[in-house]
Amino acid sequence: MARTETIAQVDGRRLRLTNLGKVLYPATGTTKAEVIGYYSEIAAVMVPHCAGRPATRKRWVNGVGTAADPGQVFFTKNLDSGTPDWVARADLAHSDHTNTYPLVNDRATLVWLAQMAALEIHVPQWRFDSTGRPRHPDRIVFDLDPGPGVSLPEVAEVARWIRDVLAGLGWDCVPVTSGSKGIHLYAPLDGGHDAEQIRGLARELAVSLEADHPDVVTAQMAKVARPGKVFIDWSQNHPNKTTVAPYSLRGREHPTVAVPRTWTELEDPGLRQLEMTQVLERVAGQTGDFADPMAALERRAHAMGTTGTSDIAGDALTSYRAMRDPARTPEPVPDVSPLPDGERVFVIQEHHASRLHWDLRLADDGVLVSWAVPKGMPTDPTRQHLAVQTEDHPMEYLTFSGTIPRGEYGAGEMTIWDTGTYEVLKWRVGAELIVALTGLPDGGLASSTGQTSTFALIHTGSRAETPEEKRHWLLHLMTGRTHAGRSEDPAGRAAVPLAAGISTPDTGPDSGPGARSRALPTPVRRAPPVTTRAGDRAPEGRPPAPMLASPGSPADVGPDWAMEMKWDGQRCIARVAGGTVRLWARSGRDITASYPELAELADAVKGDAVLDGEVVALTKDGRPSFELLQPRMQVSRESEARSLAARRPVHLMLFDVLEVAGVPVTDEPYRRRREILSDQVRPSTRIQVPPAFEGDLDAAMKASRTWGLEGVVAKRPEGRYLPGRRSSGWVKLKHTESVEVVVGGWRPGQGGRAGSVGGLLLGVPTAEGGWRYVGRVGTGFSEKETRAWVERFAPLEISEPPFDDVPAPDARGAHWLRPEQVAEVEFGEWSRAGRLRHPRWRGWRSDLSVADLRAPDGER
Repeated sequence: MARTETIAQVDGRRLRLTNLGKVLYPATGTTKAEVIGYYSEIAAVMVPHCAGRPATRKRWVNGVGTAADPGQVFFTKNLDSGTPDWVARADLAHSDHTNTYPLVNDRATLVWLAQMAALEIHVPQWRFDSTGRPRHPDRIVFDLDPGPGVSLPEVAEVARWIRDVLAGLGWDCVPVTSGSKGIHLYAPLDGGHDAEQIRGLARELAVSLEADHPDVVTAQMAKVARPGKVFIDWSQNHPNKTTVAPYSLRGREHPTVAVPRTWTELEDPGLRQLEMTQVLERVAGQTGDFADPMAALERRAHAMGTTGTSDIAGDALTSYRAMRDPARTPEPVPDVSPLPDGERVFVIQEHHASRLHWDLRLADDGVLVSWAVPKGMPTDPTRQHLAVQTEDHPMEYLTFSGTIPRGEYGAGEMTIWDTGTYEVLKWRVGAELIVALTGLPDGGLASSTGQTSTFALIHTGSRAETPEEKRHWLLHLMTGRTHAGRSEDPAGRAAVPLAAGISTPDTGPDSGPGARSRALPTPVRRAPPVTTRAGDRAPEGRPPAPMLASPGSPADVGPDWAMEMKWDGQRCIARVAGGTVRLWARSGRDITASYPELAELADAVKGDAVLDGEVVALTKDGRPSFELLQPRMQVSRESEARSLAARRPVHLMLFDVLEVAGVPVTDEPYRRRREILSDQVRPSTRIQVPPAFEGDLDAAMKASRTWGLEGVVAKRPEGRYLPGRRSSGWVKLKHTESVEVVVGGWRPGQGGRAGSVGGLLLGVPTAEGGWRYVGRVGTGFSEKETRAWVERFAPLEISEPPFDDVPAPDARGAHWLRPEQVAEVEFGEWSRAGRLRHPRWRGWRSDLSVADLRAPDGER
């Protein structure tokens, strides 16, 4: 079928919807557009059952099949690189890996999943808390699966037996016809027991019912025990197990739904699974518990508690209540936290406690996620402020101002500094949050950074740190970011409805079924082409060489120094002149043609300038990878460079400025140069000005490790820029050591690596001008690389080793090379004999020559 495409607005989010006419359920002719419409309409009742829970998806990109051939299904846990930033996500550590899951917290996320043909959404029985840690389960589930020969009404009978048992425990429960063959039964929990305890309880109940009704019930996993019986699957309560979410579609022959039912419905002898259109009809026009029989259960499960009269304890506000006495403080101390209503509101309060600070609070999942900011909301994009996450606060705190009495927690005067709504641009629970805050016209934001201001919160701690350090975040004012979901149609066309909550641009008379919808046109200011051809206008000649950092330790760093992240990429000096961009590597080699996508630097810079930065390639999860950058550094042909730019685009991280409008600024202090840089550069998709930390080396190193970076570079705030010189005013501190080496030989591979390079023999310069052997490296490169290197090395072979001290075992069978090729390896430490311990290949350094190599510390 012809590919169709439209741009839709879903609650302010801009989504690209494709192939809306594709049939996903052939038996009923149900199209992708109808699936998207269903999830958009059902979101109001479905999202509360999914919010805050890691979502596993089952995708049928080519549609479902038949009972005999169910079609190709993709079971997806991890998010991929194409996920919109605004989709909330959280990391979940498994035994041998960590996955990043989406959180279905809003309608737009549901529609995005439907666009990805994720027909089924599966979630566990627990939620993440606001710090990204899994809570105890808030509900228990029993999956009643009929064996061969068992009807759905017979399953309903077993559900009633379980209801009676749970009633004896004081628990209400709600049945959900699964949309497949059986029934799920949910009951709320108090959050006071971990998943293993709840799973044990579920197993005991199932085994007990099996003992009472051996001819009807089985608790055994083996399928041979199920014919003629109802299997009570208690294992769904394991913390790593998931159950299809209430109101999720099923990937079966017909578009059936896992739908909550009433106990009266389960009495019907003609009980059957419901399909998508039936579910929409029963929800339409209803509100509250009438629309969703499971709403009351979810309210109890979500709120999980009160103090005093309720038998449920342990909700998100437990810590908040434990720190306050409602008889002594005017602060709101509600019994329960409400179900999330999806409204994104915030408040910033000025708090004159023992120390003046500001409290930033964002509504999420029925509470206000809160941070204390000692220095207040930052107003300078080049500086970051510490933000300490505090206990979640109740929604009623949005309007609180007054005096907290002496002797009470947080005693002092509190006033509202600003309040309003916010938009999530990115939210990785417990790790990273980017939000656009829109405050009052006369609020604190309007007078300091603008009524709508974008801030990033970055968590600095890890699970290995102390409890206090785990609460530390960095708060940063962002500039030049496009707010997701705020795009306007430049043509001014009216929006027409596609489904509830979704609108698309009016495509005019040719927009019917099968017609290709027009996407919102976005005016693009194109950067001038980057070129080095003779005859074209070119900027001035090669700029000065970059300033270099000295390796050091924390003792070399002053208390007021600035900390920048150390990027794992290729150092670059960029000149923008007359709308044209040219780039030079550290060695002075022109690398403009290697990175055509960085032509957009011309639009990012206000005028002519010479800038210092690092070209980096990012992995799918946004971490710099020197390995991914290698092919880009080696490219020589323009056509190949443009092809790679389309498939593996790079980014330019700028951190200094040497010249503005032809005027050198290298004599300005570092702090002033950073101000000039921020003023001169408007960040874009590929061009960024990463922020600097303020005098907190420990926090900077922790953040660097958390983000998977090499380390940090500490810079003296009053220091000048010294072109081409290595200065103690810049100190680099790495998590693991690396060294630039010369490749002076190679050893052939053995066994399966025969015919390729098995290991490289490495050296470093000596103070006398010779080469010292430091060991061999045999890991970190691919088989494809090692086979290609045989041909690469052939013209460089010589008869004698360039090193004087190669041990006989390493020299045996070696091919020696002229010491002309520079590479980089990482390693654990230097041995006493001056050899590299546990070296690992990082890549060729085509940006360096052997003249750039330095003797390791102690040999200079």
